[in-house]
Amino acid sequence: MNIRNFFDSQSEICEKYKAVCDRVGEESIAGVAKNVGHGILPINGLRHSGSDNASGWYIWAGDFKEDPDFFEPTHIKHLRDRFPSVLKYLGLPPGWRFQIDNNDYEDVWEDKSLLNM
Repeated sequence: MNIRNFFDSQSEICEKYKAVCDRVGEESIAGVAKNVGHGILPINGLRHSGSDNASGWYIWAGDFKEDPDFFEPTHIKHLRDRFPSVLKYLGLPPGWRFQIDNNDYEDVWEDKSLLNM
């Protein structure tokens, strides 16, 4: 996916769910669980407020784990290789979540509690 398509796909998801688009660039950092891209489903994502180069996104596969090593900092551009179908959701602003699988399941919702963390 080229950068134009990357940004366009983020804008399309935001329009679909009537969210203000807050696109992230490929050099932004997300917390990505080591299990993403290894066939574990569903894929979950949530966005807190970010800072500097941190996008505020946390993305994991399957069940969430309360392990301090569960997430690793990852450039958004590396998600293209691990699980590219998440890229279009990353324009959703802080306070939003998504859950997807490989069978066209898609759930996207606002979760304002994420803004208080």
